[in-house]
Amino acid sequence: MARILGGLIAGLLFGVGLSISGMINPAKVIGFLDIFGAWDPSLAFVMLGGVAVTAIGYRTVLRRSQPLFEPGFILPTRRDIDLPLLAGASLFGIGWGLGGYCPGPALAGLGFGNLETLGFVAAMVLGMFVARQSANALFSTKVKAGRSS
Repeated sequence: MARILGGLIAGLLFGVGLSISGMINPAKVIGFLDIFGAWDPSLAFVMLGGVAVTAIGYRTVLRRSQPLFEPGFILPTRRDIDLPLLAGASLFGIGWGLGGYCPGPALAGLGFGNLETLGFVAAMVLGMFVARQSANALFSTKVKAGRSS
């Protein structure tokens, strides 16, 4: 229960931060990406603030022997760059640039009842489903091919 409560508090804090900074407004993101027009640097300051807090948080938390609600730390170990990573990052960037949304701000923005945000989140969930099904189909094909040879 403490783990769920901790996740809820962290998520609420993240959502409040996105709301206060205005990052749930896709026009802010589009303004940041419009470097030759009416450029809005506020997203850069939000990113810098997030990186600073994360850097301090990681240094502080990783000094502990274990997390508060888990038996141990689970840190990523992969460092390779492969086609799925590049494809996913490219699709994310294209969608972010065209729509002005990324998953966190879109979910935080749902509370305001904007139909555009709801449409984006629905498309995002559908895209995740299609990506998962495609990956499962590709993976199961590789496994079958590996067994038959």
